[in-house]
Amino acid sequence: MSTIYDTVRHICLSLPETDEIISHGSPNFRVRNKSFAIYSVNHHGDNKVAMLINVAAEFQQMLVTSAPNYFFVPPYVGHRGWVGIELNHDLAWQRISDLSFAAYQRTAPKTLASKCSPTVTTGPSEIMTAEQINPMLSDANQSILGPIQALCLGLPEVTSDLQFGNPCFRAGKKSFATVHLRNSRTYLQIWVGLDQQVQLTSFDRRFSVPPYVGHNGWVDLDVTDKQNQEEIKKLVEASYRHFALKRMLKILDAY
Repeated sequence: MSTIYDTVRHICLSLPETDEIISHGSPNFRVRNKSFAIYSVNHHGDNKVAMLINVAAEFQQMLVTSAPNYFFVPPYVGHRGWVGIELNHDLAWQRISDLSFAAYQRTAPKTLASKCSPTVTTGPSEIMTAEQINPMLSDANQSILGPIQALCLGLPEVTSDLQFGNPCFRAGKKSFATVHLRNSRTYLQIWVGLDQQVQLTSFDRRFSVPPYVGHNGWVDLDVTDKQNQEEIKKLVEASYRHFALKRMLKILDAY
C-alpha cells in the first residue's frame, strides 16, 4: 500500500542524481544540492498535504489562477516562483509528476535534464485523514487542549490564535502559553524564568528547554500521558502574570 509520501519520493528520486534531505522538518528533494521540490504536511497549521515545486513566476500565476482548488502560492518560497500543489485532492498524479519534472528541468543542469523524462506513476492507494494531517485534531489531543484552553481564556483579556500552526494564548499582544507537538508528544510551553527553568529541567523529566525561546526562560511540559490540572493552573497563571499589563492583573486579583 503506497502513501502520498511514498508516491512523492518515487516521482522525485526516480530522476537522475537526486537525493532527499530534511530541512526545517520537511523532506526536500534536490538535484546536485539544489532543491526542486518540497513535501509539506500541515505547514504552520495550514491543514494541507502539499508538494512545493520550483517553477517560473508566470507559470505559477497561470496555475493558481486556473485551478485555485489545487494550486496555491506558498509562504517563504512563493515570491521566487514556487507553487504549491495540494495532494489530498483528485488531481491526476501523472499531472503532478509532469509538473515535478518541469521543476527538475528548471533546477538541474541542462545536460542532465535533457537525458530523462517524467516519472510514470499511478498515485497513492490512500489519502490522508484530517487527524493524520494535523494530529492536534485527534480526540486525545483535543482532550488535553480543552482544559488548557478553558483555563487560559478564563484569564482577563486573553485571546487565542495560531502561532506557527500551534494553539497560542496571549495576554494582550504577548504570548504566555502555547500547546504544540514534537516527536508525537504533546507539550505545554510556558514562561517560568531562567532560575526556575534550571530547577524544573534538572529534577523533573517532564520538563525540557525548548529551542528558540528556551534562552529567555521558557520550558516545555510534556502533557501527553498525564495532566496535573493544579500544577498546570499555577504554571499558566505565573506565565500570564509575567506578561500581563497592570490593569489585567488588577482584574485577576479582584476575582
